[in-house]
Amino acid sequence: MGILSFIKNELIDIIEWTDDSGDILVWRFPDQNHDIKMGAKLTVREGQAVVFLNEGQIADVFSPGLYTLNTQNLPVLTTLRSWKYGFESPFKADVYFVNTRNFLDRKWGTQNPIMMRDPELGAVRLRAFGTYGIRVTDPAAFMRQVVGTDGCFTTDEIEGQLRSMIVSAFSGMLAKSKIATLDLAANYRTMGDSSREAMNPDIQSYGLTITSFVIENISLPPEVEKMLDIRSQMGIVGDMGRFTQFQTAASIPEAARSGGAGEFMGMGAGIAMGQRMAQSMAASFSPTETSQAQPAPTTIPPERKRACVQCGELTPENAKFCSECGAPQETACPQCKAKVKAGTKFCSECGQKLA
Repeated sequence: MGILSFIKNELIDIIEWTDDSGDILVWRFPDQNHDIKMGAKLTVREGQAVVFLNEGQIADVFSPGLYTLNTQNLPVLTTLRSWKYGFESPFKADVYFVNTRNFLDRKWGTQNPIMMRDPELGAVRLRAFGTYGIRVTDPAAFMRQVVGTDGCFTTDEIEGQLRSMIVSAFSGMLAKSKIATLDLAANYRTMGDSSREAMNPDIQSYGLTITSFVIENISLPPEVEKMLDIRSQMGIVGDMGRFTQFQTAASIPEAARSGGAGEFMGMGAGIAMGQRMAQSMAASFSPTETSQAQPAPTTIPPERKRACVQCGELTPENAKFCSECGAPQETACPQCKAKVKAGTKFCSECGQKLA
């Protein structure tokens, strides 16, 4: 029984904390009803701060370093305890380690679309997501405003509130930016820096600071993006009529291979028949023609011919060679390379003498 009593009343002479969790913001040192020895060693590592509480009231705050606890480096606690004459007895206090390192890669995103007026597309709905970083910059304010008496406060306990504040500030900034949706990607970094500056005044009141704010993506609804893709394709195609003709011609071999050539030709014949019927109906209702009117016969102009420059046999006017003797019917000017009839003495383009 005497041994148990000794262990219970054992004094604390070393106060330190090593964090291997990766998500703890505040951790309370487990005193287990033991008193802290005056002259105890306090180790505060880089990325940490230590806050002493006296009966729930914030007393002294320690930055990184090695301390020997006494009335000189516990001025607030000394005042609260009225240790006027260098009181050296053991004392009780709540000791909290605050993690002040940079917590990076925290996720944020818009739960609902952001409505904004785009100068080119009109009213649009946008979604956005990215990452941010936070750090405790005022341990006392963070303890007072957020943590309270929580003995192990993690990032999960505040991320929901931070995301709400971040999305609210970002939405307002995006709506006021008046940047065209198609130009947003080129301004992600500038918008991220502006958003961080706009958020920090409110968030710093909790003892925190947004150290980084990254916009990874801002996107339109899928159906709008699909329409933009179609619009881009139309811009690349150019002449829609010629493109349609090309697609039709390109699909014929495929239809033949798949056994659908008959259907394809039937569809073409049907379209042609419909066009002829439409023309016939238009002609039947024309006030200048009667139902007995017959279409005027079409005459084919006779083919024009000329004598071969060598054998004199008649050959088509546009023929390049005589169909009888094979003699060339045209040649090229050696000066300007213009095509001229064989036997011509001077070029009609540059006047060069040919023969």
